[in-house]
Amino acid sequence: ESLEAVLLFLHHRLKGRIQVERDYCADGTLSCYAVQLNQVFMNVIANAVEAIEGQGKIAVTTCRDGEHFIIAVRDTGRGIPEAIRHRIFEPFFTTKPVGQGTGLGLAISYGIVQAHRGSIEIHSREEGGTEFTVKIPLGLKEEARS
Repeated sequence: ESLEAVLLFLHHRLKGRIQVERDYCADGTLSCYAVQLNQVFMNVIANAVEAIEGQGKIAVTTCRDGEHFIIAVRDTGRGIPEAIRHRIFEPFFTTKPVGQGTGLGLAISYGIVQAHRGSIEIHSREEGGTEFTVKIPLGLKEEARS
């Protein structure tokens, strides 16, 4: 539901330009701080939209690996140069022109995922295409009670 809500919110930026593929193979239930994770999905998917110049594709997948709920967002946009990949989660780091980005979206997303005791990874190719993978532990609700 969270992913679909984000995609609906961004629909006007996708329409006629970006095809979205969905593969929700995991059970849709995850104990988490939903509003916060929605912010992560919004930041990652919005960045994917901005990375695609002209026509392109975004694939959103979910699965479980036994201990984690995994959400992956892959795009066909321009890749992230290797020289700056290590900086993308830094507060205020942006590749956008002055006045067009705060450089906070991915930094905030990183903090939210860390607060969930999860991880966020990036795989990108300079010739194009980036994938963000978010892993959230399934036992979060039980951990919060301890």
